Amino acid sequence: MGQEIPVALWQGQYFDLRAVTADIDGAFWSAQGAERVARALQRGELALVHDAQALRVGAPVARPQALLCIGLNYAAHAAESGMPAPQQPVLFFKHPNTLVGPNDAVAVPRGATRMDWEVELAVVIGQRASYLPSVAAARAHIAGYCVANDLSERVFQLERSGSQWGKGKSLPGFCPLGPMLVTPDEVSPEDLRIRSWVNGEPRQDSSTRDMIFGVDQIVHDLSQYLVLEPGDVILTGTPEGVAMSGRFPYLRAGDVVELEIEGLGRQRQQLG
Repeated sequence: MGQEIPVALWQGQYFDLRAVTADIDGAFWSAQGAERVARALQRGELALVHDAQALRVGAPVARPQALLCIGLNYAAHAAESGMPAPQQPVLFFKHPNTLVGPNDAVAVPRGATRMDWEVELAVVIGQRASYLPSVAAARAHIAGYCVANDLSERVFQLERSGSQWGKGKSLPGFCPLGPMLVTPDEVSPEDLRIRSWVNGEPRQDSSTRDMIFGVDQIVHDLSQYLVLEPGDVILTGTPEGVAMSGRFPYLRAGDVVELEIEGLGRQRQQLG
């Protein structure tokens, strides 16, 4: 880790972006990075990465200022958690240094007994958003979408955080992201199949159409209370089918978690 190179997947081939940017971070989005990459691709100015399939995949966003999370955003998940469906978006935070690659191994934290998986649609901010005038204005501030695993330790989250959730959400490696960031011209977030598996057995199988608050509504709402900066990542909630429901065992060392969102790729973590 720490030696990733920025890469674009275009027309089935991987292109090295270092001629355009050192990284895919907030500065990249602030400087119209996506537009510059598109021009460089069209002009044939970028070198191919021939061994891309053999390389480790890092998180598709580098050093976000904030990882913002929306809780209980699927009614069925709220019900299985024993909580009422919220009337407005529920906000909590993960520490930004929880971010890891989509296939990186994740260590079971010291003292953890109820470690849980949560497949989520992640939204990456591309332009600063503050006091957006309407829900419709939000889409122009979105850089793209990713798969995320909002890993959680439920005892730390619910019994040791004093009604806040951060202690159970911010352990090392607790936000695998990727494998890729897909720009809004390539995918629409309104109706994407979203799934997870543990050791090959199905766990979650839903659609983003079942979110209580849609992507644009979330971005607009958050902009009324804080300034969203380029490169910030928003996790938009998880559907039903987590271990906290009581229907499945919690994660243990050696388990393999796989997550997938239609059009955004698949990730896999083995717990160590």
